[in-house]
Amino acid sequence: VQLQASGGGLVQAGGSLRLSCAASGRTSNTYAMGWFRQAPGKEREFVAATRWSGGSTSYADSVKGRFSISRDIAKNTVSLQMNSLKPEDTAVYYCAATENRLYGGRWYRDDEYNYWGQGTQVTVSS
Repeated sequence: VQLQASGGGLVQAGGSLRLSCAASGRTSNTYAMGWFRQAPGKEREFVAATRWSGGSTSYADSVKGRFSISRDIAKNTVSLQMNSLKPEDTAVYYCAATENRLYGGRWYRDDEYNYWGQGTQVTVSS
């Protein structure tokens, strides 16, 4: 599975951005797709994920109510709509996919995800 992320950029605090991730290759076994982020000097952290067949989504507490993840099965894409952005949202955002069945805390662990896209930079200015 290959993942191609796009949509990052520079935005002022309070603004919005939409990230997209296109999946290609053997995607038939995909269980979930999601987004992680890594700020300078910090560890990579979970942002949001969605079950590919639908029905389950998960968000980090820090983005609940502001970010929304969605998927388009026909286009093999997952998107992250980010609203009310804050300077602390500044990071490189990574798209990820997994064939593992996730439950509970496994959603948040980056070692549960098998495939990763290149990062896309999101910078929020104050």
